[in-house]
Amino acid sequence: MSVTSIATAAYLAAALLFILSLAGLSKHETARQGWTYGVAGMTVALAATIALTVHDSTVRGTTLLVVVPALVVGGAVGLWRARVVRMTGMPELIALLHSFVGLAAVLVGWASYVEVERHGLAGAEGSLLRIHHAEVFIGIFIGAVTFTGSIVANLKLSARIKSAPLVLPGKNALNLAALVLFAALTVVFVVRPALWSITAVTVVALLFGWHLVASIGGGDMPVVVSMLNSYSGWAAAASGFLLNNDLLIVTGALVGSSGAYLSYIMCKAMNRSFFSVIGGGFGIEAPRGDDDGAQGEHRETSAAETAELLARASRVVITPGYGMAVAQAQYPVAELTRLLRERGVEVRFGIHPVAGRLPGHMNVLLAEAKVPYDIVLEMDEINDDFADTDVVLVIGANDTVNPAADDDPSSPIAGMPVLRVWEAAHVVVFKRSMASGYAGVQNPLFFRENTAMLFGDAKAGVDEIVGALAAVRPELAAV
Repeated sequence: MSVTSIATAAYLAAALLFILSLAGLSKHETARQGWTYGVAGMTVALAATIALTVHDSTVRGTTLLVVVPALVVGGAVGLWRARVVRMTGMPELIALLHSFVGLAAVLVGWASYVEVERHGLAGAEGSLLRIHHAEVFIGIFIGAVTFTGSIVANLKLSARIKSAPLVLPGKNALNLAALVLFAALTVVFVVRPALWSITAVTVVALLFGWHLVASIGGGDMPVVVSMLNSYSGWAAAASGFLLNNDLLIVTGALVGSSGAYLSYIMCKAMNRSFFSVIGGGFGIEAPRGDDDGAQGEHRETSAAETAELLARASRVVITPGYGMAVAQAQYPVAELTRLLRERGVEVRFGIHPVAGRLPGHMNVLLAEAKVPYDIVLEMDEINDDFADTDVVLVIGANDTVNPAADDDPSSPIAGMPVLRVWEAAHVVVFKRSMASGYAGVQNPLFFRENTAMLFGDAKAGVDEIVGALAAVRPELAAV
């Protein structure tokens, strides 16, 4: 059997492993197995690619001098970043990784153009050559949009630039003009390929990607990360066509389609128009924060009072948000959960689809702290149970528990499905201050009669509650 046949079989095996990886990552119980499948698939793919390149005598020296060192350096950098990154930094790290895929697609497109201009395309005449030119152009456009869009997402998520949407005069017209110009340049390049047109589309795409994501507000950033994941998949698929690599095509299509579907699910969970969000907020008025709006007076509580409240409770629900990730409070939260369950208290977690700044962010944190999977429920599974809940602990969540989504038609988050925590008998909100959430919208929940605010660091607050709860004997708690 030839090396090419073996490599093709290896690519097929890698593609199947990637599919199994996606299936495994869809559930808590099989997530670790899914990760294993993904790593195995990538290892097989890399080994097959290196074997193919070494087999090609024309580039064998290039493989040893460039590909292998690049693989070693890239792997070392990846391992280092994976070890040092905090869970709070995962969203911006993922956005940055997406930018690398986009940049790679741009470089592959340019290299393919230069190669064809220099040596021609073997066996390609007329329409086939035009198809190749179209592949080059489209691949560069998708890659460049992904590159700069991901850079902006990284800067917003890491708070290096403001999360508020950039609203330029005629921003929608600018986006449409960029798409029209791309279509016109594509036709020109396919008919008569030239350096100026491929340079022009690269510049247009880079600017378009920057403006597209900059025009999306902070409240929609979880969708943006998912959307950029989809873009990076299509960019990889485009590179696969240019490199005649079946695995890149299949893998890119898997990532692109799954990322697009996830973005759609998240838009539905946020009551956002899918096409409006991916169009850079096309047709959506930018949210207006109302931090200074008078909502009433809030009531403060203490860790000791909260511990007493929990000690008398029968049913408790914990709704975590990005604040829990920032405070790294998942471990004391897990300890609090253990203590309450030992006392016979029913404890469950309510997870909003866009809690945190990355899909599944809260689920990963809780799994890391060894919280049992079966008590971690999605919003739709737990929303009807809040009315029968004694105490709800809102730890670092804000926009996802905002009753304005239901009560105020003029609110920027109106119609967004939220966790109806206010229906519980008592609500304790862990926050550092009365500031609005990431979407810039004040939360009326903080001023309701059954809500108490526990200010300070969430980790320290939960630690104090754990200590106070341990000192309360179960027989006294029932009094």
